Amino acid sequence: MSQRTWTIDDHLEGKPDASIALYHEFVSLVEACGPFTYAVSKSMITVKGTRRGFAGAKPDTRGLRGYFDIQRTIGHDARISSVSPYTKRLYVHTFRISDLAELDEGFAGWLREAYEVGQGGHLGGLVAS
Repeated sequence: MSQRTWTIDDHLEGKPDASIALYHEFVSLVEACGPFTYAVSKSMITVKGTRRGFAGAKPDTRGLRGYFDIQRTIGHDARISSVSPYTKRLYVHTFRISDLAELDEGFAGWLREAYEVGQGGHLGGLVAS
């Protein structure tokens, strides 16, 4: 029995244009951080740095939901639905975005922090080159 391979197109299919636009803007913000790869599963489109996945997103009927991993907790922000410790050094922040204006410079800054985690920045002196 073969296992189904999920694609980005599978996640975009049948979603509202506004949700797809949010996803594409999210990807643009990640692209601005530097090179990355995708890991696509049934539940999420994850973006990975040289060391690990650092963020993910999935468009749905209400907008875009996803997560990013950074080394601190973000205080109250309406976009952040939960913050959970992942390791001693990392916190998973789940988000929901429903408007392009929410993907602002503040959100881009969080993705830059997450990108550094994907590059191994949370490992101290063990960063991959």
